Amino acid sequence: MFKSVLVANRGEIACRVFRTARRMGIRTIAVYSEADARALHVREADEAVLIGPAPARESYLDADKVLAAAKATGAEAIHPGYGFLSENADFAEAVAAAGIIWIGPKPSSIRAMGLKDAAKKLMIEAGVPVTPGYQGEDQSEATLTAEAARIGYPVLIKAVAGGGGKGMKKVDRAEDFAAGLASAQREGQSSFGDPRVLIESYITRPRHIEVQVFGDGEGNVVHLYERDCSLQRRHQKVIEEAPAPGMDAATRKAVTDAAVRAAKAVDYRGAGTIEFIADASDGLKPDRIWFMEMNTRLQVEHPVTEAVTGVDLVEWQFRVAAGEPIPLKQDQIPLNGWAMEARLYAEDPANGFLPSIGKLEHFVMPDDVRVDTGVMPGGEVSQFYDPMIAKLIVHAETREEAAAMLADAAGEVEVWPVKTNAGFLVRCLEHPRFVEGDVDTGFIAAEEAELAAAPLSEVGLEDSAYYLRTNVPEASGNDAAAPWDGFGGAVGLRLNAPPRLTQSLVVNGAGRTARLLDGDEYPVSRYLELEDARGICFENGSAFEVSTFPRPGPGSGAASDGSLRAPMPGKIVAAPAMAGETVAKGAPIVVLEAMKMEHALVAPFDGVVETVSVAVGEQVGEGTVLAVVRPSEGLRD
Repeated sequence: MFKSVLVANRGEIACRVFRTARRMGIRTIAVYSEADARALHVREADEAVLIGPAPARESYLDADKVLAAAKATGAEAIHPGYGFLSENADFAEAVAAAGIIWIGPKPSSIRAMGLKDAAKKLMIEAGVPVTPGYQGEDQSEATLTAEAARIGYPVLIKAVAGGGGKGMKKVDRAEDFAAGLASAQREGQSSFGDPRVLIESYITRPRHIEVQVFGDGEGNVVHLYERDCSLQRRHQKVIEEAPAPGMDAATRKAVTDAAVRAAKAVDYRGAGTIEFIADASDGLKPDRIWFMEMNTRLQVEHPVTEAVTGVDLVEWQFRVAAGEPIPLKQDQIPLNGWAMEARLYAEDPANGFLPSIGKLEHFVMPDDVRVDTGVMPGGEVSQFYDPMIAKLIVHAETREEAAAMLADAAGEVEVWPVKTNAGFLVRCLEHPRFVEGDVDTGFIAAEEAELAAAPLSEVGLEDSAYYLRTNVPEASGNDAAAPWDGFGGAVGLRLNAPPRLTQSLVVNGAGRTARLLDGDEYPVSRYLELEDARGICFENGSAFEVSTFPRPGPGSGAASDGSLRAPMPGKIVAAPAMAGETVAKGAPIVVLEAMKMEHALVAPFDGVVETVSVAVGEQVGEGTVLAVVRPSEGLRD
């Protein structure tokens, strides 16, 4: 076994790999960008090396800098984590050429599965069922448009080198195909350096089922059962579980056998995932599951597999990379209970899921479940990297118990001032359809209005007042109002009961008169007092500000005057509208790239584009006015 390992990654996956390495007595080495100088993975490593500026292309994606760090520190092995260089065959070859152990599949396997179009052709030869579509070499817009029409709408456009939902666009109508194609090509070029795409038939009731496989490079391949990753938003996974709900023995055998055949077809070594799409319109059936792609690396959701099998997948990666065989045979791998994982993102569900950046002034995670994170109190969420800040993982005897445990855990999350999706996760996990196992990849989109509702939408209205309840202790004097000092003290003091507080408050910027009383209309479980007569209430993962005066926030889209402001720092990647152009409400005006995703700022009403004040390629700061749309005469009151 090697004695040192460098992790060519950042955040929670670097911390995760370090955890197993420490247990096995292996020295840990981190690499970091200037933006991550005080990051958790840097602090947890035995040694850390600065490799460049904040942009990933100049640091984490620079293979030469990573290799130089490995050589300088005497690293005997490199673990790539996921993302960045993890599926880069050239990098894997360079690592081996430098005499360093590559903890991952053979470069030939990465290449075979790295491009979705070529991988599908290979799978057909191996007898693995694949989704109907187009994987041809002709990438002209005319050919792709014709193929989409042949397949039939709706279709999925996917970057051939893509992953993680990047470079993937669903198109419902022929007239929207050109815009969807252009966006997929831009994201493919930006994220993977390859603008080529393939087209697939879009299955109307799809389930995302994937199988964890493991090979030792000697022809031996095992599976560690399936995961269901159907709860997605815009092709980004949100909640994953193992096993898959509704999976019977016959369907499990069909999909796991296909996964093993797929891995053997590329002589696979190490941890990998074979992803399938299932038509769930009539439940899971052996003949209604098709190969989508293979991820030749460890997956973000690997902890749920670890929970139900008792296997440390990172340890297995270490052992196989060091030349050892797979530790267990197929019939020795158990499947026990139910596991679920929720991804905690720095984003604002109530504001179109826009990413949220900034300092984590208050950061509290549940302490009774597994939490994989790469941040800590006082740390920063940067504009340069993925917005996932933690994963919450639970394991229980039944699916119902696991869902309840995970909902409780997400409800205990307290983060401020960075916004998170914790409350959104609670609502997903407690939704009757999810509890019943009635899930597909369209679940969140279908229920989004309810799931993404701001905390205030849950507060009952009566006489134009919001009703809230605090954890104010029973009154025995004026101290009963202590949690709300700065709001004027107790009003209507009653013996042996919480005081009734009445104040003119602003909650999340919505100017209303709010009463705090002993009713149960809106129980607030946690209150964090800030300066300037402000406070933060936490309940079921949601956080909202309470203050005695309005606090205008930064522009996050369209103002009432029609000005479109950057909701976060980023780069302008498209400006489809021109000054003087007549546009309909919802038409894209400017497209901003931030945190590895595109965000379209759209016309807030029917009107005319008055100005577009930015150019493609320009970097802009939060709140920058990007364009102004004015209403056409008579179009808006």
